[in-house]
Amino acid sequence: MIPKPKDDPAAPDAFPAAPEAPSALETPTNPIESPKETTESLQMPEELAFYAPNYICLTVFAVIFFPPLGLAAAYFSSKTTEANQNQDWEQAYINSGWTGWLDVFAIVIGLVIIYVYALHM
Repeated sequence: MIPKPKDDPAAPDAFPAAPEAPSALETPTNPIESPKETTESLQMPEELAFYAPNYICLTVFAVIFFPPLGLAAAYFSSKTTEANQNQDWEQAYINSGWTGWLDVFAIVIGLVIIYVYALHM
């Protein structure tokens, strides 16, 4: 075997020194262990400003005045809240729009039914 020079950078087979092993602080004690979930909200205050409204108060009135549309609005309101928590802003705003329109229609239809009922009694 031919001896290779260690410090000669012009030698074709000269390799840089291997990096050091990571310190004890960088290596996990148990690599199988997954990172622990925190119960804190991981959302920044700026992200909370993007929350789409879920119209929960309107939804309650919509369920009282006209339950068929009110319950559909309650479903979309819960989907809005879920999408907000998952930071799916586009879906949150779509569901929020559906919630708002269903709430308005349910309340208007309920008020019309009450008005017609009151006139004919």
